[in-house]
Amino acid sequence: MATVSYPHIEIAADGTALVEGTRTKVVEIALDRLAHHWDAEEIQRQHPHLTLGQIYAALTYYHDHRQHFDSEIREQLRDVDLIESRQEPGRVRAKLREAGESA
Repeated sequence: MATVSYPHIEIAADGTALVEGTRTKVVEIALDRLAHHWDAEEIQRQHPHLTLGQIYAALTYYHDHRQHFDSEIREQLRDVDLIESRQEPGRVRAKLREAGESA
């Protein structure tokens, strides 16, 4: 089976897919697309240090490895939910809750 090469994408020692020559993770670009529904041009406006070629390469890499990335994203969201569930509510949130209960 042939090995697929992805221009503009490099894999760090820890296995993280990065846009070559930057510290931008492929998953960050994928999340911009998924969460905000941004097209490549809008992603570039938000990340002007990236070229359109780099952005399209990152999106291609994401789609070619979607199952892995989606699993990683779900795991990170579970971690965030767990951390939030263990924390006391902040003062602002507590005040808003009190205000809502007294209304």
